Amino acid sequence: MKQKFDIITSTCVPLPLENVDTDQIIPARFLKATTREEKFFGDNLFRDWRYRPDGSLNTDFVLNNPQYSGCILVAGKNFGSGSSREHAAWAIAGYGFRVVVSSFFADIHKNNELNNFVLPVVVTPDFLQELFDSIAANPKTEVTVDLPAQTITNGATGRSEHFEINAYKKHCLMNGLDDIDFLVENRDKIEAWEEKHNG
Repeated sequence: MKQKFDIITSTCVPLPLENVDTDQIIPARFLKATTREEKFFGDNLFRDWRYRPDGSLNTDFVLNNPQYSGCILVAGKNFGSGSSREHAAWAIAGYGFRVVVSSFFADIHKNNELNNFVLPVVVTPDFLQELFDSIAANPKTEVTVDLPAQTITNGATGRSEHFEINAYKKHCLMNGLDDIDFLVENRDKIEAWEEKHNG
């Protein structure tokens, strides 16, 4: 069982780049691992942006900037495009992000995030730009993501937006359940249904 989602208030890491694909999130050379080793994938999130070719730290990249921290990643439009590799969601979760905010997600990546207990929050382009502006003006800006109410609020302006989420995935996130946990939780109901229809 995973950590349950409820209301998350956090500072944010801004990544105002559009069309960030899964190869940029986790480069293909790290896909040999077939089990979800969270620290390994988290350590290599955005690897080619975080490090220079000689292995030294790229101090210009936002993840290496001590001004920015928190468990919310605010990303540009069309986040997670490209291949369907689930490793990209493993890397985001392994780094410690619990929420990714964007104006548009690639569908497969969005579902991979949900399956790995990372909440993808879709906002309007206008709200996204406001978040980027607020965080740039003050890196200590906090954002509140209220999963029960399905709202996201910019602490700097007080402005909120409603976001959509599949009801089943919402239930799983709020109760810390993956798909297997959900089936186990509902085993009695499943067995009763089978008995009724097969008896």
